[in-house]
Amino acid sequence: MIGYTTLGTNDLPRAAAFYDELFAVIGIKRMMDFGRGYAWGVGMDKPGFGVMIPFDGQAACVGNGVMVALTVDSQDKVKALHAKALALGGKDEGAPGPRGEGFYAAYFRDLDGNKLNAFCIG
Repeated sequence: MIGYTTLGTNDLPRAAAFYDELFAVIGIKRMMDFGRGYAWGVGMDKPGFGVMIPFDGQAACVGNGVMVALTVDSQDKVKALHAKALALGGKDEGAPGPRGEGFYAAYFRDLDGNKLNAFCIG
């Protein structure tokens, strides 16, 4: 159902560098450059992730209660994404661990304060 998600940034080069390195951990590459932002994914027919300077010209801000969840296929990848985000200057919002039956997750914020989650099922 989700085609893509987009988060705002106030520093596009910094955000692009963060996500280039973060997504490299799970083999995801940048696939689009549209001037005001970039998108990452595995193919145009799969859900993607974008970061951009807001269209309205106002400052990007964090939405209260907004979070983007990134699905991966192992607990090791959850741990690796969380560790990489923190190494790149992101902030911890919840260390990797079980979060209910069959759900393993870690939470962090990017350099603009946007909240993300890496998770796997099983």
